Amino acid sequence: MLSQYLPDDFDPTKPIGLVAGRGIYPKLIADEARKAGAQVYLLAYEDETTNELYDSFPEDQRDRFNVGQMGKWMKAMKNYGCKYCIMAGQIRPRKLFKGLKPDLKAATMLLKLKRKNAETIFGAIAKEIENLGILQLDARAFLDQEIASEGLMTQRFEKIDQTYLDHGVEIASEMARLDVGQGVVVRKGTVVAVEAFEGTDPMLRRAGEFKTDQCVFVKTVKHKQDYRFDVPVFGIRTLEVMSEVGLSTVMLKAGSVIILEKEKVLAAANKAKIQIIGF
Repeated sequence: MLSQYLPDDFDPTKPIGLVAGRGIYPKLIADEARKAGAQVYLLAYEDETTNELYDSFPEDQRDRFNVGQMGKWMKAMKNYGCKYCIMAGQIRPRKLFKGLKPDLKAATMLLKLKRKNAETIFGAIAKEIENLGILQLDARAFLDQEIASEGLMTQRFEKIDQTYLDHGVEIASEMARLDVGQGVVVRKGTVVAVEAFEGTDPMLRRAGEFKTDQCVFVKTVKHKQDYRFDVPVFGIRTLEVMSEVGLSTVMLKAGSVIILEKEKVLAAANKAKIQIIGF
């Protein structure tokens, strides 16, 4: 089986359009999909997608677009003959407010939305993609080996009462339900910081300002998470921020959160004495 996150009737001979945002996440998907024999075409965002990923594709299998040029990249995906689409990698949040430059299709879609957040925007995009006869794939596809697993994934460096760990999971789940964010930091039953639109790393830096021990960073998913987009990830950069601000425990939703370059991250976590726990 290529991946447990692919549909049962997935046809690896049909092209995949990879809509790529920031970071290494889309590169990991491209590498694994191509290893599996899939034909992948790259739809790259200007000032977001890495040059390394863009340069790894032949000229006739890649294209660049402004974030707001939805009609243009959808047309390109259709011209490539894509049967599937997969979206991976974040877009800088400020792009939703400045520099979006929406084309007619994007402007029309945004105008119809009463709420404008990741779920509503990408949900509307998914509907437009499906109208083209293209199936949007689970964004965990091909990355089975990168998914957080149940239990302790590193050495144990800090003993924290299970009651406080459970409290962190409860608060994170509630914040996700309310669509505030997917991460929180708690300490001994107290909420220290909550992730909102600014993202994970700024939240961790705020939490680190308290300079106290026993803080727990919890990363989860929504109760009805749409895994076609907005899949939470944990990578080396976030680990480095945790080390920088003195946080030594992170809990990740098993089977849901992607640990980008998992083997590398777990090794670095052990070296930095940061424990990673799947729940």
